[in-house]
Parts: sequence; structure tokens; C-alpha cells
Amino acid sequence: MQESSQISVQLLQQITAEQAFHYRIVPHRSTNEGLVLKTDSSQLEELLSELNIILGTSVQLEQCQTEELQRLLTSNYRKSQPTSSGVLHYSEDFLEKILLDAKHMGSSDIHFEPYENRCRVRFRLDGKLIEQFTIPLDKYPTMVNKIKIKADLDISEKRLPQDGRISIQTKGSEFDIRVSTLPVLHGEKLVLRILSKDTTIIDLERLGFSEQELRLYREGLKRPSGIILISGPTGSGKTTTLYATLKELNKTEDNILTLEDPIEYTLDGINQVQLKENIGLDFVRTLKTFLRQDPNIIMVGEIRDAETANIAIRAAQTGHLVLSTIHTNSAWGTISRLIDMGVPSFLISSTLNMSLAQRLVRRLCNTCKEKQAIDTAQFPTGFDIPKNLKEHFVAKGCNACHHTGYHGREAVYELLPITKTLQGSIRENQLEIDDLLKTMEWSTLSDNALTLIRKGITSVDEAFPLLTT
Repeated sequence: MQESSQISVQLLQQITAEQAFHYRIVPHRSTNEGLVLKTDSSQLEELLSELNIILGTSVQLEQCQTEELQRLLTSNYRKSQPTSSGVLHYSEDFLEKILLDAKHMGSSDIHFEPYENRCRVRFRLDGKLIEQFTIPLDKYPTMVNKIKIKADLDISEKRLPQDGRISIQTKGSEFDIRVSTLPVLHGEKLVLRILSKDTTIIDLERLGFSEQELRLYREGLKRPSGIILISGPTGSGKTTTLYATLKELNKTEDNILTLEDPIEYTLDGINQVQLKENIGLDFVRTLKTFLRQDPNIIMVGEIRDAETANIAIRAAQTGHLVLSTIHTNSAWGTISRLIDMGVPSFLISSTLNMSLAQRLVRRLCNTCKEKQAIDTAQFPTGFDIPKNLKEHFVAKGCNACHHTGYHGREAVYELLPITKTLQGSIRENQLEIDDLLKTMEWSTLSDNALTLIRKGITSVDEAFPLLTT
């Protein structure tokens, strides 16, 4: 059903989402005579006359059932705030339309990708890339240069990667875009990360912590010194958790300094520093300066190497609360990673307050999710399915979720407070402590993913990678 609902991108961009929903039309095919559209309207003559004028091309209409048209509309178009009434053919303001459509649809990234015979534009929605537009081959270099100029990049440099930033201000939106260029076989690939300035949605209460996890996390934040590390792969929501933490810690009596690359949200009352390695403003140099700036709380965007790790640990040891991220697969794996970086075990045991691992899973659509009996074949081989888990929910797809079966995402956490017992194990380099962790009634990523499955928040398919950890 879902496959037959998909319309090619070349056809889709013949009309805007606003036009599709307003006139209740979807493109069906393109012919030498013009564009063939499907509709469920009964007033074909009036609609045909108006569309011929608005679209600027010859139009033919084919009637279809309302149910089929609604499925085609919601599968292929997402409603967004109107950017203009024009057709989405390539034009001077085509870039602005793409940027605003992506922002209003809730996209996190926009990918511009050149290939031998076509150039495509994809949006990342709920963690998945969806093709939205195509750009004529002869127009793509102009589009790239336009983005580079807005981001203050060198348009003559096509052989090396570049990074820049664009600020967008419209009547209803104000946001920043981080631009990254990469030379590829047929030109330059661009990725634009949308950085919202709206911090009202960033709140620890809304991230996905259980009541017990949130209580333990806040207890760790109340300690005046030490280090709290958040781990996970790229795109797992680490930065959002960091910003929500900073927002909660932001008090007038504390001096908070952050070192970021890039600054994704601006927080009033916090001193945020943008990394600029090309002029020598790197992690190590800036962290050393931070220690002379009388800070209470320091946030380091990411611990990337041994020198950064050692300075962060030293800052925690000298009476500062340090927050940072690190790339590991689990909360306990963070300790092994620090040791591999050359940080002495006794320093880790005395400064690490808490290790937190996280992932993101898509939330099932509450309108169409469907309950089914547990099928052991859906779980990883050898996975021990709890006996009390008899049924679960699966994604189906409906108009409300654009026939994806999912709507939004949920964070899954693995929170490990470093107790005195664990401090002793770290100090003695005893890192094989599975039995000890079980006695602590510690919930792993796999345990918490199962809880979301049991509550019907996500599906087994979506949580599958976490069940194997």
C-alpha cells in the first residue's frame, strides 16, 4: 500500500504542498500536452480553468476516490507554513523555498547531492532522509554558489571542504543554518544543519527520562564539582541533553562557560565560545583559558582526544562541574574509553560523577499503531524475551503520520551514577563488572528500550539495534 502511494520527486515538485491540499490535487503523470492531475473534486471545469492560470501549463484532470486522494496527499506532501503561491520549479527564490519548507516541516538537515544525471535534495525527518526536490544539472552550480555566498564561503574553492553559517530571518522564523561542503565525484555535496533559536522546547522534563532517572540525574547536577559525560553516536541527541542541562543549571550566581563546535542554541546568561581552529582557538587552548575565567560550570562540546580529556578531568578535579560528550556505545564503556585515552584510573574514579548513554527511537503514531502478539522472529537471535511481554504495537501508517507509522522521536537513556563501589573498581582497573552492575538494579539501553515497547511508545523494529547491545 505504501509503495504504490509514492509519487516521483520530479512530479511532486510541479506543485506546492499548499496547492495540493488547497485544491485537493496530486500530480499523476507528465505528457507532451501538459500535466495530468488526480482530484476528488466534482467541479472539474472551474478547477481546471483556475489551475491552468495558476500553474502556467496545460492541465488535465482525472477523478479518483476521496480515500485514495487523501492517502496520496498525506504520503507525499507535508503541510507547512506557506512560503509563496508559486510552483516549485527552479527559480531565483528556489533556495529560500527549500530552506523555509525544511524548517517548517521540522527537518534537522538538508542534503544537496550532485550525481551524473541529476541533483537531488533530501530532508532528514525524524532521523530518516526523504527525497524532496530535484535541481536541473545546469542550475546546481548556481545553487551551490548562492549558498556559499550566504555562508560567507569561498566560491572559487571547490577542491577542499568548507564550513560556514547562515542566519535566516523572516516574518515568522528566525534560525541559523550550519553549512558543510564536501568535494565529490560530480561536484560538491552540501549538508545544511538547521539550528533553531527556540529554546522553549529544550527541557529535561520533556527528553524521555524516567522519574527515577531524572531524580538521579538531577542529584548528580547538584554536586559542585566533578564531570558528567554523555555518550552515544552522532545524531543520538547528546547535544540536546547538554543544552537542557545547561538551561536548568543557568543561575545568576554561577559563571557558566561553554566551548562548542558549532553553537547550536544561544542561551542568555551563558558565555558560549565558538571553536575556531583555523586561528588557533582550539579545545585545548580555550579550556586552559577557561580555568582562568573563574568558572563554576564548564561545558565542552566533545572530548575528542587525550589532551582535551586530561584538561577536562583536571578542571573537574580543581572544583568545577564539567559537562561533555564522548563517543562510546554504553555508559560503562565511557570509562574504558577514557583509560584508552591515557587518563589515569585514579583520576577517573575521583572525578567522574555520572556516565550517561543515549539513543533516539521513533515514536509510533498514536492514531494508527496496531497491537499484535509477540513474534520471536522479530527479536535478535538469542535475545531473552521477558515472559510478561505478550504483545506489542507495530507501525501501520495513516494520514496523521503521512503513512510512515511514526511521529516524533523519543530518547532512550542508560544512566550510571558512579558510586563508591564503582569508584573502587575503576581505581583498580576492574572493568569486567557485569555481575556488580546487576546487583545495582541498573537499567541498560536494552532494558529501557523494552519498556518503551511494552508501553506501546515504539516498535520492536525501531528498537531492534538497542536490543542487541
